[in-house]
Amino acid sequence: MKDSLLDVFKDRIRDAAAQGQRLRIQGGNTKQFYGDAQATTQVLDTRAHSGIVSYEPSELVVTVRCGTPLAELEAVLAEQGQCLAFEPPHFGDTATVGGMVACGLAGPARAVVGGVRDHVLGVQMLNGKGESLTFGGQVMKNVAGYDVSRVLAGSMGTLGVITDVSLKVLPQAPAEVTLACHLPQADALALLHRWGAQPLPLNASCWVNDNHSQAAQDMLFVRLRGAVAAVDAAVPRMCADVAALGGLAAAIDQTQAKANWTASRDQRLPFFTPPAADRALWRLSLPQTAPVLDLPFAPFIEWHGGLRWLWAPPSATAQLRAVAAQAGGHATLFRAPAQATGEMPAVFHPLPAVQQRIQRELQQQFDPHGVFNTGRTGLL
Repeated sequence: MKDSLLDVFKDRIRDAAAQGQRLRIQGGNTKQFYGDAQATTQVLDTRAHSGIVSYEPSELVVTVRCGTPLAELEAVLAEQGQCLAFEPPHFGDTATVGGMVACGLAGPARAVVGGVRDHVLGVQMLNGKGESLTFGGQVMKNVAGYDVSRVLAGSMGTLGVITDVSLKVLPQAPAEVTLACHLPQADALALLHRWGAQPLPLNASCWVNDNHSQAAQDMLFVRLRGAVAAVDAAVPRMCADVAALGGLAAAIDQTQAKANWTASRDQRLPFFTPPAADRALWRLSLPQTAPVLDLPFAPFIEWHGGLRWLWAPPSATAQLRAVAAQAGGHATLFRAPAQATGEMPAVFHPLPAVQQRIQRELQQQFDPHGVFNTGRTGLL
């Protein structure tokens, strides 16, 4: 009889290494669409390794097992008036903490509070030889040498199994207001850049051309979070800035605003409905100062201009990646078309040769037998 579930995981990994097999690490399977994974029948299901190991609200740190439902963790934090400030997307009710860290995706507040790796304090993991490794800890200043724990954020299961993770949590803001502003894209981006240089409690933003209503409108939504006095003082000031550009701005119902930001986080807004079966959802990661892009596809803009979503056919790959690179960023094929014809392009923007070498060498160190090398990051 095995001592623990982790012993079972270790045996699976060692058996796969001995037989030359590959394992696909899977939790709630809500992000199976993301990445460039090769087909494999061998799945290492982590959901049984679940539960909160320790939680110290006064220390703003929680340690949790990889198979723990993300919604369960967030509910426990909310009871203490705390949260995961980076607002990880769920994409389904079964999302797990391990998948959250492995995919490294963050929600609307990413530009202000940082991403997943900025909140990872330490991890325990199993590498490709079935060995238990521990990196980091449970406080911010505890790392000597390489901060390996944060390397695992966004590694998409190609370095090993994250078994436990310690996360920094933050108090929920005492005040929150969402403003809806009628502004064209260029004015919205210029205003966001200006606001970003000022001491305003600007927490999240999104711009979209709302063509799902009877009258299409260019809309900028901004979320303010912080101290009551700071939010109250910012609202009239920001509304005046919008008015100076000829636009209109007003606070919207807070209950509806919260629901909309959650829907934005999980891509359930009308924009994220595919406009045609041959369109792919593209994710363009750019500097926040990037201008309006010269593309014929309507964007949904987040992170104060730093993240731009758009629907375009795979045939536009070269154009999208050239425009993104010219702006100082990169383009990812985030969701494939419902009806794909012909050979699909690589999911991820090609890495420079030096970065490819570093990534391959990292994989070799963590997983010398290639047990977890499913190609999900685009490298085999």
